[in-house]
Amino acid sequence: MYALVFLCLYGIASARQVYFHGRPNPHVGKELPEVSMNVSQMIAYNGYPVENHDVTTDDGYILSIQHIPYGRHDKCKDVPSKPIVFLQHGLLCSSSNWVANLPNESFAFILADQCFDVWLGNMRGNTYGKRHVKYSVHSDEFWDFSFDEMAKYDLPAMINYVTKVTGQPTLYYAGHSQGTMIGFIEYGRNPELIKKVKAFYALAPVSTVTYMKGALKYLSYFTPELEEFFKIFGNRDFLPSNEILRILSKLLCGHEVVRDVCSDILFLIAGLDTKQLNETRLPIYISHTPAGTSVKNLIHFAQLHRSGKFQMYDYGSEEKNQKHYGQGTPPEYDVSSVAVPTALYWGGNDDLADPKDVKSLMKKLPHQMYNKFIPEWNHLDFIWALDSAPLVYDDVIRHIRSKDMEDMS
Repeated sequence: MYALVFLCLYGIASARQVYFHGRPNPHVGKELPEVSMNVSQMIAYNGYPVENHDVTTDDGYILSIQHIPYGRHDKCKDVPSKPIVFLQHGLLCSSSNWVANLPNESFAFILADQCFDVWLGNMRGNTYGKRHVKYSVHSDEFWDFSFDEMAKYDLPAMINYVTKVTGQPTLYYAGHSQGTMIGFIEYGRNPELIKKVKAFYALAPVSTVTYMKGALKYLSYFTPELEEFFKIFGNRDFLPSNEILRILSKLLCGHEVVRDVCSDILFLIAGLDTKQLNETRLPIYISHTPAGTSVKNLIHFAQLHRSGKFQMYDYGSEEKNQKHYGQGTPPEYDVSSVAVPTALYWGGNDDLADPKDVKSLMKKLPHQMYNKFIPEWNHLDFIWALDSAPLVYDDVIRHIRSKDMEDMS
């Protein structure tokens, strides 16, 4: 059974490599321009100014983050001291998530047109986080990380960079999926970082994943064997975005007959809500997501499901954990220590941030401002849904403006 699963996984990886050298049929479909663009090109294509900034973490990873200083047609360009909103993507994703839809549907564009100073973060190991001051992206050392390190190093590095460059002492933080997870970790233990975050908007919030469903749940059944398998075959990154994914999106996802096939791939992890899926944008979603992460990070998620705890990476033995943590078991993260005012937006059809896990999280959060439940939504609806602007983004903006007014009074 295990061997069959591993052979399937290896076969998929091999197929990607084979088709990487192929070429899409120029007569099939009409490509959406953003399919072949990087995130900065996507932003510029839609008429927005964009800056790229390199942020180096304390442990040497170089993260490329994007800045949208104002809206289209110079809207809000001359507005002084615009509030900063920092957007952080989720698991297997990148900053492209926030600009993958039309300008009136994408959170980053909506914020820029509403006179916010918008910054888009990226995590180590994704499309825009594959550089290190010392290690090659082809080395084991480069890929030796999980969300533990993203919270400890990546998040503080990016937020500290933004506040330093802008000269503003504080910002608003909105995260999706894993982007909420690292917030729940670091905003509960990093006093200096906490001072810089005025409010935390958690979209599809993740801490424990005890009740998760979908592909990641089934992956957890094979965690020890999967770890050994990838060690043997030398695979260090998991589902990177590359040319084969772009080719597949061009060949397949642009056609009505197979759009459901492409959407099913997304829903394997996220849950099902086809009513909210903009099928015409599928080629863009598929070409930019998944954007990659480490095998260790996926194994860490699987460990959380098996343990039922929100804890650091388990190195597999008391001796190894003792070496890393000074104790035989991984330390647990304490969400009851989260000191940033927090709002949660969660869905009833979310296979990763299951409602039972979210309800458990809400009971522990000490500074919860409010929460908004959308019964029909899945995990990806919070970044791509047709109604994401009226149901979530506009709501976040109203609360930010209200909080700004309170702070000034």
